[in-house]
Amino acid sequence: MTTASTPTSGGSTVRVGVQRFGTYLSGMIMPNIPALIAWGIFTAFFISDGFTPNEDLATIVGPFIHYLLPIIIGYTGGTIVYGVRGGVVASIATMGAIAGSDLLIAQVNADLPADNQLGQVHMFIGAMIMAPLAAYTMKWLDSLWDGKIKAGFEMLVNMFSAGIWGFVMAVVGFYPIAWLVNGLMETLSNAVNWLVEANLLPLTSILIEPAKVLFLNNAINHGVLTPLGIQQAADEGSSILFLLEANPGPGLGLLLAFAIFGIGAARASAPGAALIQFVGGIHEVYFPYALMKPLTILALIAGGMTGVTTNMLLGGALRAPAAPGSILAVLAQTATGAYFAVILSVVLSATVTFLIAGVILRASRKRDLAAMGATDDAFGAAITQTEAAKGKSSDALSGLRGGAATAADGGVEPATMTERTITNIVFACDAGMGSSAMGASVLRNKIKKAGFDDVSVTNKAIANLDSSADLVITQNQLTDRARQQTPEAIHISVDNFMNSPRYEEVVQMVADQHENK
Repeated sequence: MTTASTPTSGGSTVRVGVQRFGTYLSGMIMPNIPALIAWGIFTAFFISDGFTPNEDLATIVGPFIHYLLPIIIGYTGGTIVYGVRGGVVASIATMGAIAGSDLLIAQVNADLPADNQLGQVHMFIGAMIMAPLAAYTMKWLDSLWDGKIKAGFEMLVNMFSAGIWGFVMAVVGFYPIAWLVNGLMETLSNAVNWLVEANLLPLTSILIEPAKVLFLNNAINHGVLTPLGIQQAADEGSSILFLLEANPGPGLGLLLAFAIFGIGAARASAPGAALIQFVGGIHEVYFPYALMKPLTILALIAGGMTGVTTNMLLGGALRAPAAPGSILAVLAQTATGAYFAVILSVVLSATVTFLIAGVILRASRKRDLAAMGATDDAFGAAITQTEAAKGKSSDALSGLRGGAATAADGGVEPATMTERTITNIVFACDAGMGSSAMGASVLRNKIKKAGFDDVSVTNKAIANLDSSADLVITQNQLTDRARQQTPEAIHISVDNFMNSPRYEEVVQMVADQHENK
């Protein structure tokens, strides 16, 4: 049984599709962030201009980024699609793409002077292409002879089929995919270089900040910025691209503006959200605040542009991705000599966002209070104003209203939601590590205090949801995707994982079920 919703519109379908794509990219990258951090540490300490140069240990840096990182990303992507079998075939295919890319570069360099030769292209995007291609085709091939193999020959067929198909996909990676990715990386790198030379890189915030609020940040960050940034960092030692999306300044500025100029529940929860966003690095906590007041996205864009401009002018850059986007992770990955620029970019981006968002919130404060009335919920009032500003309702806003609603103002009837016994509650988000872990912790404490030890509360990535989930809780922008993944589960949308009235409804639902046993 699921909560009621309006039919998904074409725009929502596109958004869900892009989010799903971003989630898959995130699922390949996020589990391997520790490896990226390890590579960043090797780079920071042991290369010739590192903190403690060591010629021997520095030899790890090149193979680490050129072979290990793409292969484990390919393996992770393959396992998402088809378990360990898919991961092994994807790894073989990724190795083919790496070798093919190296051959193409060597052939080009043979005709170039020594001082103008091309560097290696690291196959991160190649791994992201080869992993699903290899794993899905392996899965399809296995389905052709499933149940048709004579007893005793299963292991022989499984081993040889995976080995042979891995060989085929490595050849595919070696030729067309390596050629495609090398050309794509050259095109994207030239585009970034043109933006830098033309002093237009700050304009990327016009795309990045709204995309983040719509939970499309993973498609941009892990699909484009991270591979390009790693390539640039390998060639130059650091990259400004790591800071385009990960800068925690704009989110901090927005939340501080809500803490001072906001109203109702938004104002009350903003300080805690600011701490989690800035120190914990969970940027998702500020997305609902921007959705409540869409004009504040302009403040985020201005803050993002300010941060990028500061880093461009002063040389701010990171050695490796800052993940999660915490100020601590940003400082840990800051390139040597770039601390002043990076810290200043965070401070200025937060300040600009705070000032502009403060003006927007202050200007509409009286109208918001009047719309709320004495007992209305602040989130519900803000959603109504958002719909009025857009001139129409939407699935996203309807889900947001559901997340903000209480039993008194039209939430889902508990009676319809308790038809399924609730023993496994799952919080789900894009990566299954940040905001969902925070929400699960909040509700888990409430469930324990209520004395229901037989009810588990866990967190997962949406892509990993399965039929074992009885009740799934997601932020409103992600509920459509979660429903597609687990249509039989109860689904609840919330606007803010930290502080939602829906949690009390869930505890009451569980209590009612225990009373009826």
